[in-house]
Amino acid sequence: MTTERLQEFLNNGENIEVEFKTSQFELNRDVFESVCAFLNRKGGHLFLGIRNDGTVEGIMDSCLEDIASNLVNNANNPQKLNPPYYLSTELIEVEGKKIIYVVVPESSQVHSTNGKIFDRNRDGDFDITRQTEQVTQLYLRKQTTYSENRIYPFIELDDFRPDLFEKVRRLAKNERANHPWQNMTDEDLLRSAGLFRMDHFKGNSGFTLAAVLLFGKDEVIQSVLPHFRIDALLRVENTDRYDDRDDIRTNLLDAYTRLTDFVRKHLPDKFFQEGEQRISLRDRIFREVIGNLIIHREYINPFPAKLIIEKDRVVVENWNRPHNNGAIDPLNFSPYPKNPLIAKFFKEIGMVDELGSGVRNTFKYCGIYTTGAIPEFIEGDVFSTVIPLKGTTQMTTQMTTQMTTQMILDLLSKDPSLSRYKLALAIGNITEDGIKYHLEKLKEEGKIKRTGGTRGKWEIIN
Repeated sequence: MTTERLQEFLNNGENIEVEFKTSQFELNRDVFESVCAFLNRKGGHLFLGIRNDGTVEGIMDSCLEDIASNLVNNANNPQKLNPPYYLSTELIEVEGKKIIYVVVPESSQVHSTNGKIFDRNRDGDFDITRQTEQVTQLYLRKQTTYSENRIYPFIELDDFRPDLFEKVRRLAKNERANHPWQNMTDEDLLRSAGLFRMDHFKGNSGFTLAAVLLFGKDEVIQSVLPHFRIDALLRVENTDRYDDRDDIRTNLLDAYTRLTDFVRKHLPDKFFQEGEQRISLRDRIFREVIGNLIIHREYINPFPAKLIIEKDRVVVENWNRPHNNGAIDPLNFSPYPKNPLIAKFFKEIGMVDELGSGVRNTFKYCGIYTTGAIPEFIEGDVFSTVIPLKGTTQMTTQMTTQMTTQMILDLLSKDPSLSRYKLALAIGNITEDGIKYHLEKLKEEGKIKRTGGTRGKWEIIN
């Protein structure tokens, strides 16, 4: 969140996609009514520490951690928000006061809080629990908007691959030792992941398209989506056709692995020291790129997804349900999941990270993997990702400076006492001297100041 973008929100005030809450000492009681309404409508931006009229009141320093923890924990508590939804918070300092910012995406499910269903209209949250027609329309809208929710009432457990359930349990356990999926039956796991649904408009129920794509046998997937495939192509020598190809027509878990193997087969690896850990730049970049291709694709459209390795770049394309059009700015964009259930599922098993981190991480590592390279993310009916394999110096200094400056400000907003050493360790591709240079520039520009001397802390100035 940039200062300019925040000021836009403050100037424009509350609306159907923006809500302010005071939360000076504790989380407002009605916060989850807004979260629920945003999830049910088309997503939105929630700010804690701001009055209804846009006045920045701020949150007490001693209460910040408790408020953020309560928000995140309750969002994952089915007694508070049902079904649960993963939310993350961002701490922002403005006018010397601290506020919490939360992006609430549109969900593919209908949510309730404390047993009530809320919808968003203009700048308010409205309880529609007893409004039968509105609830029916809400379920219908979710069903038609998100194709991952499409119900197939004749799909049975025998149509899924048993070995994939064991694989998922193993991966989930690696992420969390006491993950609840460990002790569930296959059917209970599918229900827990939101892959079994009731259509309240038509009155039928069954496993969803997301369930088929994640666990279905190959022949079942092809019967449900005959056009489904992902093309992985190498076009270096034979540019008219291809030098190598993997025609992938299997479940998304195996598709992820095969795409990763194809990239590893044809692209060189480059290792990089990030803090005290040695990492693979190639794997870091394409983990994000492949994850984006799989979880943000519109599967109903017959346009085939593609990953093409060329001599000087890698191009990835998939059909999309766009929220915006044009190139994505990594410093100022709001991520929206195109298949929220599939995205959440992949996050549970550790194959993707927090929503929105993929774009930022790709920008972060791409210029190191290929010196000076700047990736492109272009949103439209077809979502395109371009990863250059040849270096360039055009715009590199400006982009690198902007990214590094923003990361320093983000880190200092969370912990103002960070040293140059810890900042360099956290960012990963910069020396302590480089951090010192950027800190001095930020001081000259009046964006930060030092209080308390060598044992003091940094203060961000709006």
